[in-house]
Amino acid sequence: MSNEVFDIVNDRDQVVDQRFRVEVHRLGLKHRAVHVLVFNAKGHLYLQKRSHQKDTFPGAWDSSASGHLAAGEEYDACAVRELHEEIGITARQPPERLFKVQARPETGQEFVWVYRLQHEGPFQLNPAEVEFAAFFRSEDVDRWMAERPRDFADSFRLIWKWIRHGPPKKTAAQPASKSAPRHAPRKARRVRSKPVKSAARARRKPAARNASTRKRR
Repeated sequence: MSNEVFDIVNDRDQVVDQRFRVEVHRLGLKHRAVHVLVFNAKGHLYLQKRSHQKDTFPGAWDSSASGHLAAGEEYDACAVRELHEEIGITARQPPERLFKVQARPETGQEFVWVYRLQHEGPFQLNPAEVEFAAFFRSEDVDRWMAERPRDFADSFRLIWKWIRHGPPKKTAAQPASKSAPRHAPRKARRVRSKPVKSAARARRKPAARNASTRKRR
């Protein structure tokens, strides 16, 4: 596992380097992962309890299947692979994409695509990856997570929050607000320039009349 090689990405999720897994996690480098949420026809979520052999969040409850992208691998291909490797599902096509999570501390600096799949089982668990797994009602997961949040992997807690309440909305009109101050001073200068000219003319005219009056006197 420590010999796995991951793509290192920048803030725009563009590949810039490749490093061994252990280095990526030790240095906190940005990389890629997938999470797949498997629901049955009743809407119950299949959760796995991570193996205690895992190097991150051993024994924690997590998404139905999840994992890192190998170097050169695409998100969809990784989702299909993880489903098969962890819980024995052979998907004929990539599952449905739900949303993408930007790299952040909660995900261990992973860019994460989250997927959804409906499946009734049976499942074949990989003991090196999964200790136990079962279906849970969404409301039971809500209550459990509220009472004992540390039972769950950090990334799954964030993903479940977005599943239940929706991802945060992006702020709009940021470029416009940044450019506005550049135009305001120009308008202010044009407005102030007009009264300055008229005042100058007003001062010149009385001076000319006073001069002619002195001459007549």
